[in-house]
Amino acid sequence: MSILAKLSIALVAALHVLFMILEMLLWNTPFGRRIFGLTREQSQQTAVLAANQGLYNGFLAAGLLWGLYDPAKHISMIVFFLVCVVVAGVFGSITANRSILWIQALPGLIALGLVQYAGL
Repeated sequence: MSILAKLSIALVAALHVLFMILEMLLWNTPFGRRIFGLTREQSQQTAVLAANQGLYNGFLAAGLLWGLYDPAKHISMIVFFLVCVVVAGVFGSITANRSILWIQALPGLIALGLVQYAGL
């Protein structure tokens, strides 16, 4: 697998670690509310849902990082988690906010394309 493909996978994993932190730890902070465009009341009412969503983003990151441990052996896992990232990003852009398409789905799709281009 090419270095560029590995770096793109690592970037997607890093984005999902960031999403996890934002949703699990920073949701009810002024920074988190500003990022997500929420009022204090909205963030308090949705904090448990956001934490759950953040946990799933952490699982996506963990799966991608695990796959990078031995990419040749775990290529199916990498492809699976990248497809999950893309599907979640497309669904989120339809149901929540169009920007999710560019922030989550596009990096996942680029990484998936680079993995496929590498011939693995």
